[in-house]
Amino acid sequence: MQISIDNPVGAPQPFGPYSQVARVEHADGGVLLYVSGQCAEGEDMATQSRGVFEALRALLAAHGAGLDDIINIRTYLTDMDGFADYATVRKQFLTATPPTSTTVAVSRLVPPRALVEVEVVAALGGATGAITGAPTGTQ
Repeated sequence: MQISIDNPVGAPQPFGPYSQVARVEHADGGVLLYVSGQCAEGEDMATQSRGVFEALRALLAAHGAGLDDIINIRTYLTDMDGFADYATVRKQFLTATPPTSTTVAVSRLVPPRALVEVEVVAALGGATGAITGAPTGTQ
């Protein structure tokens, strides 16, 4: 297993002293990408949510991945009344089988005017093949 951590050139840069992407390469060729929480500027939940997903798309693309490769998403909202606006934007960007998901309300985020922060895990390749929406295994 090989691990690399970076802030990809050309992608949005972090608000603070941290790395945006941890890339974990497995011996079978599979790759997991752990992407730090992303915030965006804007006056409302929908605008900020669009900015967040555009940032996520850029960070994943820098590692040869896309939004359809997301397997887990964690969302932090400062006001759950904005969840419907966030969900509408999310559906516009995440059009494949929905990833596993957690959404929580928080009192505030690091950027003072941030309403939403999203972090993801994406998976690429590997010997086991593609991830699909069909369940596997036995009961």
